[in-house]
Amino acid sequence: MASIDFSETLNLRNSAVLEFPGKLHKHSSPSQVDLFVASGKRKLGSAGSRLSVSIKAMGVDGQDRVGLLGKSTIEVSTVGNSSNIAWHNCSVDRKEREKLLNQKGCVVWITGLSGSGKSTLACALNHALHARGKLSYILDGDNCRHGLNSNLGFTAEDRVENIRRIREVAKLFYDAGFICIASLISPFRKDRDACRDSLPQGDFIEVYMDVPLEVCEARDPKGLYKLARAGKIKGFTGIDDPYEPPLNAEIVLHQTDEICDLPSVMADKIVSLLERKGYFEAA
Repeated sequence: MASIDFSETLNLRNSAVLEFPGKLHKHSSPSQVDLFVASGKRKLGSAGSRLSVSIKAMGVDGQDRVGLLGKSTIEVSTVGNSSNIAWHNCSVDRKEREKLLNQKGCVVWITGLSGSGKSTLACALNHALHARGKLSYILDGDNCRHGLNSNLGFTAEDRVENIRRIREVAKLFYDAGFICIASLISPFRKDRDACRDSLPQGDFIEVYMDVPLEVCEARDPKGLYKLARAGKIKGFTGIDDPYEPPLNAEIVLHQTDEICDLPSVMADKIVSLLERKGYFEAA
């Protein structure tokens, strides 16, 4: 296999054009220069031939902006079943995005039994944040099962995978600077704790809908408790599958059959916490 390696140092003061055979790369922001050389591959007359490129560019801020392509310049690793992968950083990071949005990213994780009001609270919170000009997004358990997790059932293994996927998507929204609202039963403590541990300390806010089973069953908005009691649904949380309440949730919202705050009132409690913690302005 033919391979050509070369490196070049460029001092880009203004708009610059980098031209390779068949490729044109233009940069018109002189403050930060990032070089991306498409795929770094070029046929040299035979199938599988490769052009390995290493470019070092310096922006006007004096910082090196390095784009490296080549077999010895990028460190690869193995994560789970994915091998030979590398994490690529960008000069626009979470802090820059938060400045643009004038808010700090976080994950608000609402957990509780089916029928406890998680989705209703998530929508009320989303509305309250929108009214304040803050960008948020809801990851609802049922909604995610319409697409992202539509291939998962409700076995113990599938439930773990369901939470893992939503956790990873929540981290992406967090990294984008959003206030991400995850609303799903998430019955097992270790799965919720894994979500907490995946984020910087303080940026995971657990909200526990502490509603007695009998209240949730009386509501039964989707008729699932009735089906579970009739034996038509197996492994239903609260009936024949356990729910592990949080031990150290940031917010616990108690409800009974006699006392139940309006969703907007419960949402305001979360908004007040977010404001106290400084999430409504960039760091």
